[in-house]
Amino acid sequence: MALTRVGSYLRQWFTPDRSRRTVTYLLLALGFLLGLALGSWTRVCAGRACPSIAILDEYRPQMASKVYAMDDRLITELGYERRTVIPLQEMPPYLRQAFIAIEDKHFYHHHGIDYTRVFGATWANLIARRFVQGFSTITMQLARNVFQDRITREKTLVRKLREVRVALELEKTYSKDRILELYLNQIDLHGAFGVESAAQRYFGKSARDLSIPEAATLAALPKAPGRYNPRRYPARAVQRRNLVLDLMREQGYLTAAQAEEAKAYPLALSARADYGDVAPYFIEWIREQLDARFGRDLYEKGYRIYTTLDLDMQQSAERTLESQLEAIESGAYGRFSHKTYAQYLAASTGNETEEQTSTPYLQGAMVAMDTSGAVRAMVGGRDFDDSKFNRATQAERQPGSTFKLFVYSAAIRSGHSPEELLPDSAISLPMSDGTIWEPHNFEQEETQGLITLRRALALSINLVAIRLGMELGVDAVVDEARRYGISTQVPSVPSMFIGSASVIPLEMVSAYTAPATLGVRAAPFAVTRVEDADGKVLWQQQPRRERVMSTDEAYTLNDMLRDVLRYGTGAGAVKRSGLALPVAGKSGTTNDYTDVWFIGYTHELVAGFWMGFDTPQTIKSNAQGGLLVAPAWASFMKEVYERRPPASDWERPTGMVQREIDVTTGKLATPYCPPAARRWEVFAPDAVPTEFCPLHTGPNAAPAPPAATPPPPSDGGVKPPKRPPHVGG
Repeated sequence: MALTRVGSYLRQWFTPDRSRRTVTYLLLALGFLLGLALGSWTRVCAGRACPSIAILDEYRPQMASKVYAMDDRLITELGYERRTVIPLQEMPPYLRQAFIAIEDKHFYHHHGIDYTRVFGATWANLIARRFVQGFSTITMQLARNVFQDRITREKTLVRKLREVRVALELEKTYSKDRILELYLNQIDLHGAFGVESAAQRYFGKSARDLSIPEAATLAALPKAPGRYNPRRYPARAVQRRNLVLDLMREQGYLTAAQAEEAKAYPLALSARADYGDVAPYFIEWIREQLDARFGRDLYEKGYRIYTTLDLDMQQSAERTLESQLEAIESGAYGRFSHKTYAQYLAASTGNETEEQTSTPYLQGAMVAMDTSGAVRAMVGGRDFDDSKFNRATQAERQPGSTFKLFVYSAAIRSGHSPEELLPDSAISLPMSDGTIWEPHNFEQEETQGLITLRRALALSINLVAIRLGMELGVDAVVDEARRYGISTQVPSVPSMFIGSASVIPLEMVSAYTAPATLGVRAAPFAVTRVEDADGKVLWQQQPRRERVMSTDEAYTLNDMLRDVLRYGTGAGAVKRSGLALPVAGKSGTTNDYTDVWFIGYTHELVAGFWMGFDTPQTIKSNAQGGLLVAPAWASFMKEVYERRPPASDWERPTGMVQREIDVTTGKLATPYCPPAARRWEVFAPDAVPTEFCPLHTGPNAAPAPPAATPPPPSDGGVKPPKRPPHVGG
């Protein structure tokens, strides 16, 4: 019926007297349309609206810099676009064929425009009365991707004409292989630019090593990268991957058997969603340093950045820190009255976009570095997405008793002996504001009377540290802290001796490299070298190490810090963990239980942990570094040394001598001293005790002195008498 009406209508226009006029009108209309098309074609690039393709002669796509761990494993990329360029000849043939099959099957047979697709897409769009189908060839897509500033993605006729003009110019100038190579290195595959970066992101391997189904999975992405993201929508990704495989079979790239085998292959993605989620605080820390040195080139030139990060150690650090924080929040160490991290996440809407410096839940940080200064692990907080503030490198927190390192170091430097006795008794000091400062030991237990410096440090007795610091002088202790690398302001007040001055955790951990190495402090560093894309070394980090103490003095200080883990505030955590290595360290706790620390080490590795709230507040009652943090440190060290040879003991410096001491008096032991009070200790030649224990002299004469250098006990020394209740941080 409709055809009859159309035929009748045409017969009216093509009657003998009208046919010439009708043909004339049609020719005029066709001429007008052709003139309009020609005018549009010539004017679409007027005023330099179309880009010049000459820049492609030396074109190198922006390449992100790659960041590698100490064992050369890839950690992440730094760049505006994550891209690594790979030559076409190094790509598997089926990778190229997969993209051609789904994106432009006539690629090697047209000159930039596939007219068959043009007519098909035009008819489909006319029928639908909207843009439902495109006809972009690979060359046209390349034009759009390379010249994004001139050829936008808006669906307009002008944009499409510009795209066609540039595509034709590209085809006249460059070979098909060159165009395909540029395309495969340029295309956006959902945040990974180019097939090499996408292969690393989704499959954890180079594009050179992709299998046929993996190549087809990447080729499935360009149509709608978000919709066919294999991580988020695996079923859709497999469905479109199989479409690619069918097209490859139809176009002769695969046999039917190969296609069916590939379609049966499971979607095997790499274990990590994205390597960028590893050590985010460490990565941001080095990014800031490198940005200051290289600027924009860091993100565009494809540098290779080799770092000190130990990926296995980093994972241990993240795991042990989070596990301990969760245990504290669960009430395993006593009632915890604050909102937990899990509760915070449950209440979160997920739409928060404002970056936080301060979070409401219990936080933690840690740094591990070897004694050369190379940072092997770093955790700056519990959730980088929630708060990018790095508590390991940016926060300033009171260190509590970990600061006593500088007090006792200054004392040994000035000639004090570990066996020197000082009174653990009340102190009352007038302050400049007219108030009276009356410090106390940690739990306000009864004082111990006269006690050796060694035992006072092991048990973290505040009153002894304050008396010792006052005897040394504020300036001497401040100078000692500066010598060990502390850069923050240290107020010249007596409370500084027990850790009232704020410090940066990274600097505190670095300070403990000095006793670990018997006197040499190492400055922390994270990057060993930076190379350009061609392998030329652009910058190389030189480790900075400085001797801050003589070997004999440092050995004495180190031996005192070993007592913290033999019988002091960290001994319980070490014993429970089963850590059986020569170790030393110091716990720290601040007023009102707001900050808790533990920094410990072997002769080759130093690790420090901090826990607290961003806005200082009491963590819980009786929160102590030895109780809450030392277990995390001990678990971390035990896990690390399960994967490496045991740490060796410190070698005693030549000239130092051993004497058996009565630990209750700090004097030479007599045959009458109780076995539990006797201990072999090491002294510098000019610091050897000469007096005998006055408490255990026997009924008659003074005993003969012990032999000069007997072999030390295998466990490092006999434990002193049963320790009193905990009194230090």
